[in-house]
Amino acid sequence: MHPRADLPHEFPSGDPVGPSVPLQPVKKILFLNGPNLNLLGTRQPEIYGRDTLASIEASVQERARVLGVSVEFRQTNEEGQLVTWIQQAKGSVHAIALNAAAYTHTSIALRDAIAAVELPVIELHLSNIHARESFRHHSMIAPVCRGQISGFGALSYILALEAAVKVN
Repeated sequence: MHPRADLPHEFPSGDPVGPSVPLQPVKKILFLNGPNLNLLGTRQPEIYGRDTLASIEASVQERARVLGVSVEFRQTNEEGQLVTWIQQAKGSVHAIALNAAAYTHTSIALRDAIAAVELPVIELHLSNIHARESFRHHSMIAPVCRGQISGFGALSYILALEAAVKVN
């Protein structure tokens, strides 16, 4: 019997103490959410849906467990806080999934922060910003993001997770 009953007797490699290759660190994906996303579920549900940010986070956490990655969600209504979180992410996360909300269309500060950290950033939106008011058609951050996902409602977050896990 193995000296510790809580350990398997033999790993797939045949080595009783475990694989000889070091384990890879778990990828961490940071989800940043901008202004008014704390109101999801009640704010314009005909555009943004009835899911709350908490329910979206729960779905993303569930998918992250299946994918074997770690996810952290944050939300703020403050542009400067988003900039700070992006700057702090360098070296501590694999990628960022960013729903900058209205700041998407106005923030040079977010654009500069994304460019500065040299991390893959996935821009995401619940609604299709290109099918809405003309001022929402232009994204200030798109040129410095790895890609953009929009228009799939809460599924946009799951798609952003999948993309963030697979980017290099």
